[in-house]
Amino acid sequence: MKIRYLLILLIPLNSIAQETQEEYSFSMEEAIKFGLENNYSAINAKKDIQIALKQKWEIIAQGLPQISATADYQNYLKQPVTLLPAEITGGEPGTFTPVTFGTQQNVNATATWNQLIFDGSYIVGIQSAKTLLQISENAKTKTNLQVKEAVINAYGNVLLAEENVAILKKNVENVQQNYDETNEIYKSGLAEQEDVEQLEITLLSLKNNLSKSMRMLDIAYEMFNLTLGIPVDTPVILTEELEKLAIQYFDLQLLRKDIPIEENIDYRIAANTAESRQIEVKLEKAKALPSLSGFLNYGVQGFSQEFTFLNEDQEYFGQSILGVSLNIPIFSSGMRNARTQQKEIAYEQALIELQRTENEIKRQINSAKSDYEFSLENYLVQKKNLELAQRIENKNQIKFFEGLASSFELSEAQRQLYQAQQNYLQSMLNVITAKVELENLLDTSKYKNED
Repeated sequence: MKIRYLLILLIPLNSIAQETQEEYSFSMEEAIKFGLENNYSAINAKKDIQIALKQKWEIIAQGLPQISATADYQNYLKQPVTLLPAEITGGEPGTFTPVTFGTQQNVNATATWNQLIFDGSYIVGIQSAKTLLQISENAKTKTNLQVKEAVINAYGNVLLAEENVAILKKNVENVQQNYDETNEIYKSGLAEQEDVEQLEITLLSLKNNLSKSMRMLDIAYEMFNLTLGIPVDTPVILTEELEKLAIQYFDLQLLRKDIPIEENIDYRIAANTAESRQIEVKLEKAKALPSLSGFLNYGVQGFSQEFTFLNEDQEYFGQSILGVSLNIPIFSSGMRNARTQQKEIAYEQALIELQRTENEIKRQINSAKSDYEFSLENYLVQKKNLELAQRIENKNQIKFFEGLASSFELSEAQRQLYQAQQNYLQSMLNVITAKVELENLLDTSKYKNED
């Protein structure tokens, strides 16, 4: 009975879970926006900025007042004994009298105010805080561009896989019909067995490709979900079509666009690295400067034979100290100089890397423009090839059933058509991926604080 009641309870719960399973629907722009907010790398990059902001305040706070307090309670279970010459208390000379000093219990509480007055390292640290934040913000901008590219590529791969499955299903249906008709003609003695077998080879190959493509479609959806930052088994609907999307990404104006290399995100990141190395040089030099700090101390002490420190009549004795501390580096046997020279060499390396990055970005932009231009040309060529391949296959199919073409000729025309279909699908995806790669290189956007 208990098992039956448990099953009755579980069935509606399972039904509710199925009804409330979340489903997503995305256009390309919606997918990009969703990915920028929920992609795992994008989330972590945003948290890196939050860490940098906390580090910035940590550096600033080092020069602000620091207050600390201590409290000590001591209970001498066995008080220490001190020996005094006996003649002090009227005893025999040469002997000692044991005595104890102080009370058995005491309390000591102290509060200290520390203030940095001057430190060259702190001044350089303040300068580095801004650079530290810029590094995190530029890293976030770079991550956003990478996420955008990943989302577009994943979206395009899903559309490609869907189109591929749809085309293969249609091809299987057409070849299956041809195979059935040819097989009936063969049974009537009006066709050769080779014609049937040739079509069967084509049919089996198409079915095998269809099975593989359906698996690839599932993988493409999982990769898309992972890129957006949602569970891989969550149902997703894409509202765009591959061909319409390729037309939207057909932009000849983009080939004529140029930007100052200094605005490229990779150049800005390299420049941040060089600036950071320069600050490290300043920091090492600042360590040779004197540092000055001050402190104010105030404390109270209480003494008693028993624990009476919470009583109103307990007497406490106060004490206070005001002081300054001056630290002057004089001689380090060349250690500071060696460290400074190391940082200067690292700074020179960063400048060389910045120059290399500048040339590399120029090369990447030129290469991306060339790839995008070729993808546009190739798209038009493959579209024309597909139209020709379709006409050739239709003609050969008519000739085959009229007895004017062999099964081998029909098979070759079909294979040519299938290859043209794949090439056309891939050319559309190439237009999309090549454009986003070029757009990222030409992107000059900067991080904007969203909070």
